[in-house]
Amino acid sequence: MTSRPVPRPRSDFTWFHPIQTRWSDNDQYGHVNNVVFYAYFDTAVNAFLIGEAGLAPVGGTWQGLVVDTRCSYFAPARYPEALEAGISFAERGRTSQTYEIGIFRAGEPMTLAHGRFVHVYVDTATGRPAALPDSLLAAMERAGRGG
Repeated sequence: MTSRPVPRPRSDFTWFHPIQTRWSDNDQYGHVNNVVFYAYFDTAVNAFLIGEAGLAPVGGTWQGLVVDTRCSYFAPARYPEALEAGISFAERGRTSQTYEIGIFRAGEPMTLAHGRFVHVYVDTATGRPAALPDSLLAAMERAGRGG
């Protein structure tokens, strides 16, 4: 039997990106809707890829395609809270990388939600899987990929 997920500490993550909630993130119950957390994951991973690994979203030679994602929720967020997304770099394959992402209230020690995001990297010209780009490997090392 699988154990139930629990909030994770900030120390489990090595690279952080600010996330500002928006008015439209709230649902009719007055909190950030669960599906919005997936957009936060996407925003954080792409901020890392563009800012740290040299991804060119338009006209670049490589891109990551999401093949798996999941999220566990522990506490609500609401507009107008300032949040942070923390990333750690988990399982790595020849053509894939798993990112673990935690969503925190700014400065808080434990996740409101956390999950994973798996990218398979492809050559944009062929659409075929390609080895992880050297610039991505170097960026993960700089960000403290760990074990």
